[in-house]
Amino acid sequence: MCELRRFLKGFAIGSANVIPGVSGGTIAVITGVYERLIEALNRFDATTARLLLRFDFRGAWGRVDGRFLLVIGIGVAVSIVTMARAMEWGFAHHPVLVWAFFFGLIFASIPSLGSLVKGWSLGSVLGLVAGAGVGGAMAFLQPASGSDNVIYLSLCGAISTCSMIIPGLSGSFVLLLMGGYKLVMVDAVNSLTEGEIGRSLNILVPFLVGGVAGLVILSRILSWLFRAVHDLMMAVITGFVAGSLVLIWPWKITLTEKFTRDGEETEKVAGFEGWFFPDMAAGSTWVAFGCMLAGAGLVFFGARFGERGGAT
Repeated sequence: MCELRRFLKGFAIGSANVIPGVSGGTIAVITGVYERLIEALNRFDATTARLLLRFDFRGAWGRVDGRFLLVIGIGVAVSIVTMARAMEWGFAHHPVLVWAFFFGLIFASIPSLGSLVKGWSLGSVLGLVAGAGVGGAMAFLQPASGSDNVIYLSLCGAISTCSMIIPGLSGSFVLLLMGGYKLVMVDAVNSLTEGEIGRSLNILVPFLVGGVAGLVILSRILSWLFRAVHDLMMAVITGFVAGSLVLIWPWKITLTEKFTRDGEETEKVAGFEGWFFPDMAAGSTWVAFGCMLAGAGLVFFGARFGERGGAT
């Protein structure tokens, strides 16, 4: 039962990472695995390397909390492979409902995130405001054009994967801003499920190599920050999450760009503009509100079965 809960949490983290604007790090905090995840990643260091060189695989596995990482990682991987296609369909046919669900989920998580600040001070309040400002400003940045160059893909992997573990900062949206979202999260992942393994690996291997390197480095920085200035970090994270609601607001205009790849014309998300309030007389608006409530309900369910302090 414990392993199933971890798998489902990993699945939820992966699902969030597929969607531009939603942070997998936020879901990790909501489900109570975030700090344990950071500490586990932080242990991929020289000590672990020495254990491996001495062929002490059991010791290395235990030191990096291998069982925990494996189950979470399987959940993330399964989610990304399955949810990439589901999200492609959802955004094509019911984008407002998808955004509404995640808006409710993220909005409902803010009080629980704020409660993790043990003592509010002027520094914490300033961190909250700064985090909210940066999170909100992300919505107005313009995406760059992408490339399938190996160095570029590695850089995309490092930066976007790091963003995936920072609550409130969407790794997928950072990838979108760098111009690589369609190439990595849609083309490569869907090519893998369609049997075009060679084409998919040419994109995913350099992306994942960069992502692993970025995760190892950032996890060490985050681990130190949580120990040194825990309240400030949690305040900034709460601000990031609150600010990201601007990006997740369901009623906005999604900008797309058409381009040709392999002789086929397709389009990708290029940004957002024109945020507006919905027509309260429309039945679809109330359906969207129902999706918001469903997302909020999922937060309370996740909090109930969360593993605070790595208890399970």
